[in-house]
Amino acid sequence: MTDDREEQRARQDALLELLNSTPVVNGVVQDQLADPAAARSWQQAHGGSGTAEEHRHLLQARDALQDVVRGTRPAASLAPLLKDVTSRPHLMPAGVSWELDTPAERRMAVEAVMAWSGLQEAMPGRLRACANPECRLFLIDRSKTNKGRWCSMAVCGNRMKARRHYQRTRDTAGE
Repeated sequence: MTDDREEQRARQDALLELLNSTPVVNGVVQDQLADPAAARSWQQAHGGSGTAEEHRHLLQARDALQDVVRGTRPAASLAPLLKDVTSRPHLMPAGVSWELDTPAERRMAVEAVMAWSGLQEAMPGRLRACANPECRLFLIDRSKTNKGRWCSMAVCGNRMKARRHYQRTRDTAGE
C-alpha cells in the first residue's frame, strides 16, 4: 500500500511540475519546455524518450490541463488526448493491475491526464491555480483544511497579503 501511495504522489508531483512549466518571471510568461534540449532533458528525467513527437503531445496535454484546472475549458476537452488509449488487466498474486496501452510518443501526455483524473477522484478540488492573478502556477493542497491558496506562501502568499495590507492602510488613511 505504501508503494502505491508513493507512486501516486510521484505522479501527482510530476503533473504539478508539468503544469508549473510556464511560470511568470519578471512579468513575462516563460515556457521551460520551449527549448528542445531542456524539454528533452525534462522528458527523460520523467521517464520519457525525449523525442520531438512525445514533446508535442506533452505540450498539448499541459496546455489543455492548465485550462481545465483554471476552469477555462471543460474536462471533456481532454478527450482527444485519450483517443484510442486502452487499459489492459494483468493478474498478479496480489490482485489485478492495469497497464495503459498507448503509443510510446503519447504515453507521457496520457499519464499526465490520468494523474489529473486520479487527483480529481482522490482529492477533488485540491489541484488548483494559485490565487495570485499575476501568477501562472498551480498547487496541490494537501492540508487538512483545504484552504491553501498560494503556489508558495513565501512568494505569492506574502505578496498578496502585503498588497491587501497596503490597500487597507491606504483606504483608512484616505477616510
